[in-house]
Amino acid sequence: MTKFTAAVIQAASVGGDKAATVAKTIGLIAEARQRGADLAVFPEAFIGGYPKGADFHIFIGARTPEGRQEFACYLANAIAIPGPETAAIGDAAREAQLYVTIGVIERDGGTLYCTALYFGPDGQLLGKHRKLMPTAAERLCWGFGDGSTMDTVPTPWGPMGAVICWENYMPLLRMAIYGKSIAIYCAPTADDRDSWASTMQHIAMEGRCFVLSSCQYLTRADFPADMCNQISDDSARVLMRGGSMIIDPLGRILAGPDFTGETILTAELDTDDIPRAQFDFDAIGHYARPDIFKLVVNDRPMPAVAFTSAE
Repeated sequence: MTKFTAAVIQAASVGGDKAATVAKTIGLIAEARQRGADLAVFPEAFIGGYPKGADFHIFIGARTPEGRQEFACYLANAIAIPGPETAAIGDAAREAQLYVTIGVIERDGGTLYCTALYFGPDGQLLGKHRKLMPTAAERLCWGFGDGSTMDTVPTPWGPMGAVICWENYMPLLRMAIYGKSIAIYCAPTADDRDSWASTMQHIAMEGRCFVLSSCQYLTRADFPADMCNQISDDSARVLMRGGSMIIDPLGRILAGPDFTGETILTAELDTDDIPRAQFDFDAIGHYARPDIFKLVVNDRPMPAVAFTSAE
């Protein structure tokens, strides 16, 4: 039996200010450690910002100069991986001796990706996952990831990985992640609806894994002042109400969901809960029926330009 303490961070980005958001991240990592956490999960798009309510002034068949400028500002607030921001987060993880999963907006050339990063307690950037399917209007500003970042990273308590927001509604993606024997299933999200809890409980039971879901508590005051918001211009308006939670492999909610404001939720997790849960269900083992069903996953990088000299 091995026990560890997990934390989910429910907090808002500092609107339009990645340096301030990185500083806030460093403080929250230290606070999570002070609360006894061995591992912490941050929300989707925490660094770079989730633009809830933005539309970049776009409509079918046309764009506007104002929308182009808003996108240029959003791109400037994104981060390169690796870069000075990832180095600073790595230093904070090393100082706190903490595993960290955090959602960021990644800049790669002229394209942005909604990405989850993994850091080890030695400060190393262990890997990343790019969101495969931006949801609805997210496709206005984010690109599509490929199968090469659908992976997990090792921890002392089992493989850890991330499935971002509505990727969790992609059954084949979930099965691919279960195929990695995931133990710590991180779900950075922007979904703050009541129904999200049942989704997370279903995944915990289906994957027989711990599920750590983290969502921002975001007000209009936390949103970039120079970006149009179609929801509200009232600084007190809540744009994203949180709902972060921690769930065990039998679907029992151990912490959350919390809708009260910024907070850090923690729970002590027992790794033996995984085999105890797998006794009667294992999605990639004795419940799989591979004689009938088979999933083939393309996990190769799919660059738009490939130079033969590099090969």
